[in-house]
Amino acid sequence: MENSEGVKIESTVVTEEPLISALDIALFVVIITVAYFWYFKRDKQSSSSEKKPYTIQPSSLSSIEQTSNSSFIKKLKSTGRSLVVFYGSQTGTAEEFAGRIAKEGARYKMKGMVADPEECDMADLVEMKEIQKSLAIFCIATYGEGDPTDNAMDFYEWLQNGDADLEGLNYAVFGLGNKTYEHYNEIAIYIDQRLEELGATRVHEIGLGDDDANIEDDFVSWKEKLWESVCSHYGIEETGEESNIRQYKLVDCSEVLPERIFSGEISRLKSYENQRFPFDVKNPYLSKIAVNRELHKSGDRSCMHIEFDIDGSKMRYDTGDHVAVYPKNSSELVDKIGELLNADLDAVFSLLNTDEESSKKHPFPCPCTYRTALTYYLDITSNPRTHIMKELIEYASDPKDQEKLKLMASSTPEGKKEFHEWILRDNRNIVHILEDLPSVKPDLDHLCELLPRLQCRYYSISSSPKVYPKSIHITAVLVNYTTSTNRVNKGVATNLLAQLIPTNDELPQPTIPIYIRRSQFRLPPKSQTPIIMIGPGTGLAPFRGFIQERDYARKEGREIGEMVLYFGCRKKDEDFIYENELQEYVANGTLTKLHLAFSRDQPEKKYVTHLLEQNADELWNIIGEKSGHLYVCGDARSMAKDVHSIIVKVVMEKGQMTNSQALNYVKKMEQQKRYSADVWS
Repeated sequence: MENSEGVKIESTVVTEEPLISALDIALFVVIITVAYFWYFKRDKQSSSSEKKPYTIQPSSLSSIEQTSNSSFIKKLKSTGRSLVVFYGSQTGTAEEFAGRIAKEGARYKMKGMVADPEECDMADLVEMKEIQKSLAIFCIATYGEGDPTDNAMDFYEWLQNGDADLEGLNYAVFGLGNKTYEHYNEIAIYIDQRLEELGATRVHEIGLGDDDANIEDDFVSWKEKLWESVCSHYGIEETGEESNIRQYKLVDCSEVLPERIFSGEISRLKSYENQRFPFDVKNPYLSKIAVNRELHKSGDRSCMHIEFDIDGSKMRYDTGDHVAVYPKNSSELVDKIGELLNADLDAVFSLLNTDEESSKKHPFPCPCTYRTALTYYLDITSNPRTHIMKELIEYASDPKDQEKLKLMASSTPEGKKEFHEWILRDNRNIVHILEDLPSVKPDLDHLCELLPRLQCRYYSISSSPKVYPKSIHITAVLVNYTTSTNRVNKGVATNLLAQLIPTNDELPQPTIPIYIRRSQFRLPPKSQTPIIMIGPGTGLAPFRGFIQERDYARKEGREIGEMVLYFGCRKKDEDFIYENELQEYVANGTLTKLHLAFSRDQPEKKYVTHLLEQNADELWNIIGEKSGHLYVCGDARSMAKDVHSIIVKVVMEKGQMTNSQALNYVKKMEQQKRYSADVWS
């Protein structure tokens, strides 16, 4: 015990107690139990979180061989190569560009290889100087809010946190970005500057590709000048060889057992029959479509409300996240390719990389049928790039078709114009090209090698896990449009989703592969923080989840801040989606204000940006005086830019700041995550 001065005094009363009391035994049991669960839980977590290399077929490599595979330097040295092209790719374009550069290296006596930085020990860059006339090229995409791609994240962090001596490393960087986004090519620019800071030598100036314009043209123009710089830097000359070297060789798999043939799985064979957690980009979850209903009340356009069932999947999502949907091409287009090339689409084949050292043995899961490849793995609806035009030349039997392809594959002003008008403006895909140039009959296996991979489509989740923990909701507009050649082009994912209608009987419900991609688009940590949401059209999607979450908190008795929503569409009686839900949230007080703009319900068009300008006082009150958060979702090309300009103007006028001060204020809001955008172009 203690006296009044806090000094401990020993008690004079002595009692005899057993050596080990009941309390001691109880404490001992608790400690042993906690230690047991801690040890086995840690062991289980470490084994489950261990990253495994992505392989199409079961790997026969030993652990030692797998470790050595991370050393790209050893591969370069053992195979007499001097060029390595790294890619940071989210959709496959950067990887495609990297492959084209590595392939062209042979024309300059630089044998090249393509490398995924996620699979390499990037610290080995310090050893590049040991290889004579070596060169490292980086094709790096920026996505999201100035984020590196998933496979380039570790490399990006290594550059940020490390101080390696890269003297003797020769490099060049090409960035893939989109000017409609604020952080245009931010990652490529950083990598280019950081490599120089660490002592590396820039062989050619950075190239910045703009996907909002013509990224193919940007890449080809940069690539041509790159090789000029390479020749000058190393004192070498182009060999002039223009041979189209195949990267993959055809393997007949007609004798392969049916159970060893892929039928649409992304990586693991039979993964849709035997689903295993965790689900991610290489292991999607086959989700049932629980609800698929039309949101538009009338008109010739369609907007779908779709709910994916994730009950039992162990998948968790947060409000503001995205869901990735794996589509498949229409059977009509696939059959058309088979008809045009007179090919047996049900023949089983495999494409095997001719480079034995490459970590990428196949361009997509093999073996499979041509029908499977064209349906699930290959993009047959986008505009082909110029290198495909070049590869098709040898298959044209008509001289006119040959000349047209040669022109579009060239980098001359006339060639670029023809490619832009005939491919891009007229929106031709590979099926249209084969139809309009009937003498072009490529080998189907070569075409499968040339076409890019079919990519998953991302949608903002329009539900809250607090309210819907067992389902994911999306809001998707059906994409259909007529081209200048009077062809109807259809969105791959939305047209597939439109066909997946759940039934009320006991028949198997329609399914589609999905996975969850995390986002930084988040509600404020405190439910009392006021927010403004700007989301015309399907830009409303994540805000539906935001409102649901705040409504859930209100019903729990928690205080919630002001919620102001700006929503716009064409006509109130046609495409005012979720109207009844929104009006109910206004009525119960969850949604403080609902500002509506129906652009075509009056002679002069009216947009959400007009309403923002009219409500400058309210806007400043929330983001300026109350330090609230502002969110924008929708079109990046015009709407998001206009909103940004209006915000800066309001901050200037209501906050009594100069233009420079207002820009800094808005920039600080972005850095503090008080101004967030989830936009697309």
